[in-house]
Amino acid sequence: MVNEPTHAPLLSIVVPVYGVEAYLYQCLESIRADIPAGESDAVELIAVDDASPDGCGDMLRAYAAGRDGVRVVHLSSNVGLGLARNAGLDVATGRYVWFVDSDDWLPPGTIAAVLDRLRQHQPDVLMLDHLRVHEDGRRELDASSPLLRGVTGVTRLADQPRLLRVQHTAWNKVVRRDFMDELELRFFPGWYEDIPFSHPLLIGAEKISVLDRVCYLYRQGRQGAITSTRSSRHFDAFAQYERLMDWVARKHPDERLQAELFELMISHYLVVVGNDGRMHPHLRRDFFHRAAAHYRRYLPSGGYPLPPGATGLKHRLVGRGDWLAYSALRQAHRVAGRLRRPGPAAVDGGSPAVDEESGRRAGNAPTRDGALTPERRDALAGGRLP
Repeated sequence: MVNEPTHAPLLSIVVPVYGVEAYLYQCLESIRADIPAGESDAVELIAVDDASPDGCGDMLRAYAAGRDGVRVVHLSSNVGLGLARNAGLDVATGRYVWFVDSDDWLPPGTIAAVLDRLRQHQPDVLMLDHLRVHEDGRRELDASSPLLRGVTGVTRLADQPRLLRVQHTAWNKVVRRDFMDELELRFFPGWYEDIPFSHPLLIGAEKISVLDRVCYLYRQGRQGAITSTRSSRHFDAFAQYERLMDWVARKHPDERLQAELFELMISHYLVVVGNDGRMHPHLRRDFFHRAAAHYRRYLPSGGYPLPPGATGLKHRLVGRGDWLAYSALRQAHRVAGRLRRPGPAAVDGGSPAVDEESGRRAGNAPTRDGALTPERRDALAGGRLP
């Protein structure tokens, strides 16, 4: 049973919950404690217990008891991240929706900044910056974060095409609910569920706003996270990209857009197939050949801009379906990486910085905390970048 709020809030924050007993309280408190005085009616927090096998369900019951603005949905069986988000969306009443993962958290001052920007710009999509937080406490910028810089006012993807290369997650976007319904967007089952959700938001939006502020702290290295789990379920990425490409072909059949998405797709596949933490060695060849099949299926008639360096070479090998040459090149890069001195480096063999999660290329490599000036280090700690 979910209690309905007495007033429709401006913002619904949906938190799907599964197997995060150690992190759940931090996540919920970072949201609740950050709501400014006098703004309690503007924000509702909806936590979805996705039949979590640990104590998360009981924690949510206890947390919601006596707290206004906190609503809990308990699912009878585990449905996965995407469908759990849909369950929260089904009961959300806010004009805007923000999906926050339950092992992550928000830095202080985030909610006030988000509410202010939503009221000021009334966008279809509000894009947010984030930091990656490692188990040892180290914080770093995402490789795609520089792409958010310098975007003022309200814009469209046609005017700022680089925004398509920002990390394609749901949690770095606050979305107008009616706009989401207009696009008929929901999450699909399976891993990599953000692919057919995040890109269409930016493609279809008439009003995009960028909040150049760290509003999300993204936990790295958690046991059980899909980016650090070896599984055949990484093959789910193919079905998710098929859904994306089908949506684009039906809704926005633009050759330049298709070429951009094609390059991002192949780069993402290369990140997954080359990652020892995700791909069992005995599955790597099959994944590569599935990627090659998608290359042939979706290659734009007018071609596409190849990435520079080693990544571009790997694209060519995928296009030829040349597994032997790819595996030899991958092994050579692994040996060279062991010989190189440890330190900040571009991902994927020396090409421009590639985001480990999505294959996004950016102009600057991730900045590590130890390499920052004192001013920028203070900004990182306070949740704002200069």
